[in-house]
Amino acid sequence: MSKSLLTLFLLFCIATNAQVKKEIFESFKLQERRDVSYYFPEDYTEDKKYPLIVVLDADYLFDLVVANTKFYSNQHRMPQSIVVGVHQSENDIRWEDCDFDQSSGLPTDKGKQFYEFLGTELIPYLENSYSIAPFKMFMGYDITANFGNYFLFKDRSLFNSYTIISPVLATEMESRVPARLSALDQELFYHLILEKEKTDDRNRLLQLNNAVASIDKESLHYSFAEYEDADHVSIVSYGLAEAFDTTFKTFRPITPKEYKEQILKSEDPAINYLTNKYELIEKLLGYQRDYELNDIMAIYAASLKKDDFESLEALSKIAKDQYPETMLGFYMEGEALELKGEPKKAMKAFEKSFLMNEIDFLTKDMALEKIDAIKADFGY
Repeated sequence: MSKSLLTLFLLFCIATNAQVKKEIFESFKLQERRDVSYYFPEDYTEDKKYPLIVVLDADYLFDLVVANTKFYSNQHRMPQSIVVGVHQSENDIRWEDCDFDQSSGLPTDKGKQFYEFLGTELIPYLENSYSIAPFKMFMGYDITANFGNYFLFKDRSLFNSYTIISPVLATEMESRVPARLSALDQELFYHLILEKEKTDDRNRLLQLNNAVASIDKESLHYSFAEYEDADHVSIVSYGLAEAFDTTFKTFRPITPKEYKEQILKSEDPAINYLTNKYELIEKLLGYQRDYELNDIMAIYAASLKKDDFESLEALSKIAKDQYPETMLGFYMEGEALELKGEPKKAMKAFEKSFLMNEIDFLTKDMALEKIDAIKADFGY
């Protein structure tokens, strides 16, 4: 079995063990009954909010998306999410759902009805029935990928993230999409995934890439992936991992690369990186996420390296709140006070830390060493 086939087999095994159900959705907008599949995390609870991933072409994409969702969330590289897939292969109805007028590039009447089905029926149904976070992700392939772009043309995009796989572009989309991405005032992730082989739309797609890549905007997170060995069928499985990686980069723990290249090299206080990261997560998820110990320790190390006592002070407050039974917060407070030149207060903080539980690499012996060193230097 080839490596790529083995990977797909393993992902399928992960997906089939997931909590998946399929039902018929009665659509007033379409005047049709549509097959829809859902994935919910096994430990789903109303106490948490879950990003929503909307998948068109569910017959091709749903299992792969569910597998990636489950794998990445198990590895703490993204939050647990709900996935909804709309099936469109029967009678090739995907072309009717997502068809567009050749002259205007706008959806046909059926396309408008399908747009309303997604935006005013299916997604609101899920929002009313389940604990859905503000963050929503769209995924589509060729004609359905193009259809996702229409959700950019409202005053505010319904989706925060778009995974556009080898799209069949509607008229003037190569210029309309960049214009909308540039104009929208919200945090957006846009991923364009292509095969290298020549297609009818290839030149226009490369124009689209060049135009979007030239947009200089902090709130736009754009990625482009082109695969040498993929064709128009296999491209479906190639780019999903990269789209997940890029979209959920903010949600995963701080990496050694981030630490070296973004935190240490920044002239800003180290704590800014942490607070900005978690403020964005709260903005996208709709709730305040607990601080990862890995992230706290990364900022702790950077603060010491930079002699940044202000960041240490702020970090100690976060540690006391998040890990109140441990010595982490008071130990950090002691080191901040040492850097500020307040040894007496620092010693008291280390004494408090000594009375609490050890955590990570911090031990009671380390607190004692700090206390003894201050006593020896200052005679307290």
